Amino acid sequence: MADDTAREEDHEPGASGGEPVADEPVSAPVADEVAAAVVARFAGSVFVESHGQSVVYVDRAVMADVAMLLRDEEQFTMLVDTVVVDHLLDGSRVSVDGVVPERFEVVVNFLSHARNRRIRIVAEVPAADPTVPSLTPIYPGANFAERESYDLFGITFEGHPDLTRILMPDDWHGHPLRKDDAAARVPVTFKGDPSPR
Repeated sequence: MADDTAREEDHEPGASGGEPVADEPVSAPVADEVAAAVVARFAGSVFVESHGQSVVYVDRAVMADVAMLLRDEEQFTMLVDTVVVDHLLDGSRVSVDGVVPERFEVVVNFLSHARNRRIRIVAEVPAADPTVPSLTPIYPGANFAERESYDLFGITFEGHPDLTRILMPDDWHGHPLRKDDAAARVPVTFKGDPSPR
């Protein structure tokens, strides 16, 4: 039965008990308490769920701080992997509300044995300044994954103890997994190859 005493002002944006004002950000509730802690601590972070896994988009400047929060307060003792995605030639890309897309994404997967769960942290990285903080001082296991990302994509991990090439020869020019690098421009001899071709 309709409420005949309801007034129009009660249903306008911003009215008590009504919808939020258009200028106020509206975000979906974060079901995962770990992701909620990251979103609450770091302004501008955006939560999404992807195939049953929590994903939080964070500003690249706070990646090391997020890693310290996960390790020290949320029992994520293992950094599983660090990868880079180059979206230069993507015809279609998943659009996430509240995230400004850049050419590169640095994706870091964390694992908590105590909680029996994973969380993925993603940072957008512009082509004009491809740098992010290194997580190696926090998670030593990130060392080789960050070197590989540097070698193949040209992402600089600031604060890394030994950011040198790991797969390509030291005198190699460019980064072969970038979408704008010419494929098969020269034959490749990898480091430590016992029989160069």
